[in-house]
Amino acid sequence: MEPVIDQAFAAALYSDGDAGPDTGASLLAADPTADAELFRRGEEFVRRAWERGWQPADVVRLVRRDLDETAARLAAGLILSETVRYEGLPPRWRSQLDGLPEAPPRNRPDRFSYACAVLGLYRLLLGLPAIEPVGPPPGALPHGLHLPPAHDEPRMLTRIRALLAKAEATGFPEEAEALTTKAQELMARHSIDEALLAARTHSKEAPGACRIGVDAPYETAKAILLDAVAAANRCRAVWNSDLGFSTVVGFEPDLDAVELLHTSLLVQGTVAMTKAEAGQRAGGRKRTKTFRQSFLMAYAQRLGSRLAADTARVTAAAGAGSGAGPTGSGDPGLLPVLAARDMAVTDTAERMFPETTTTRVRGATDLDGWTHGTAAADRARMGGSGPELRDGHGRR
Repeated sequence: MEPVIDQAFAAALYSDGDAGPDTGASLLAADPTADAELFRRGEEFVRRAWERGWQPADVVRLVRRDLDETAARLAAGLILSETVRYEGLPPRWRSQLDGLPEAPPRNRPDRFSYACAVLGLYRLLLGLPAIEPVGPPPGALPHGLHLPPAHDEPRMLTRIRALLAKAEATGFPEEAEALTTKAQELMARHSIDEALLAARTHSKEAPGACRIGVDAPYETAKAILLDAVAAANRCRAVWNSDLGFSTVVGFEPDLDAVELLHTSLLVQGTVAMTKAEAGQRAGGRKRTKTFRQSFLMAYAQRLGSRLAADTARVTAAAGAGSGAGPTGSGDPGLLPVLAARDMAVTDTAERMFPETTTTRVRGATDLDGWTHGTAAADRARMGGSGPELRDGHGRR
C-alpha cells in the first residue's frame, strides 16, 4: 500500500482538483507517524530551491508575499533545520539566517490546520523557478562568480552604518542631510581605496552579486531608487518585477554600500512621505495612492542625479590630489583603475542577464506628490527625468 505521505502529496501537490489540499491534509492529520517524513520532505524541497539559485531571504520573502506570515515562519523552520547539515555556508547566508522569523510549533493550532499550511508551502516551493545564482548552493565549491571569504564588517562600514542610523532617527532635516551626505562620501572613498589596493596588489577579485527585495506597494519607485543607488556606487541592478527583487552586481565593498544606503534612503523617504501626506490630508486631500506614487518616483529620480554627482565629486578629488585617497594624496592612475572595474561589472552583469529589456517608467501623475518628493530628496542630499529600469525575468 502506498505510504500516507505519498497519498497526501499526490492529492495536494500533484493534482489540480479543488478538494486535493483538504484530502491531503486530512490524511496527514490522521497519521502522526507521518510527521517526521513530512518535515524531511520539506527540507528536501528547500534544498532544491538552493540548487535553483534561491537563497534563504529570497525564499522567505516570496513565501510571505504569496502566502502569509505563518507560511513564512514554516519556511524559516525548514531552512534553519536544512542548513545545519553544512560545515560552511556561502557569504551573506549567515546574516540572512539570523534575520529569519521564529519557526512556529508543529501541529498548532490543530493537526489539520497545520497540515494545510505545510502543504500550501510545499506546493509553492515545488513551483519555484530557476533564477540567476548569486553564489553556489551550500556545500558546493565556488565557481563562476567571485565569492569573497566571510569576514567581520570593515570599520568603515560600521561607521557608515552608524551615520545612516542617526540620519534615520533625527527629526531635523538639516541634520539628516549632513549625516547622509557624509555617509555617501565615506562610501565613495571606501570604494576608491579598495579599488586602488586591489590594483596595487594585483588582486584576482572579481565582481559578485546580491539580491535585494523590492516589495509592494509602489515597487516601481522603490526599484528606481535601488537602481540609482547601485549606479552611483559602481554597481548594476536588474529588477525582476514578478519575483519581487533586484539583483545587484558589483565588487563586494560596493555591494555592501548599496545595501546600506538603499535601506536607509527608503526609510528616510517613507518618513518624509508620511509627513507630507499628513499635511495634504489635513487640507482635505484624499488621493493618497497617487500622491505616494508620485512622491516616491520623484524622490528616487532626484536622488539618482544627486548621488551620481556626489560620487563624481569625490572621485575627481581623489584623482586630483585632494587627500581622499588611502595615502592622503591624489592618484593619477585612479580613473583607469575605476574604468577597468566598471567594465568588469558590466561584463559580469551581461553574462548573468544576457537578455534584458529597458522599460521607460510612467505613472507619476500627482504634481503635489512630485514636488514634495523632490524636496525630500534634496533634504536627504541625495537624485533626471524619464527614469529607465532593467526589468524582470533577467531582461534589460
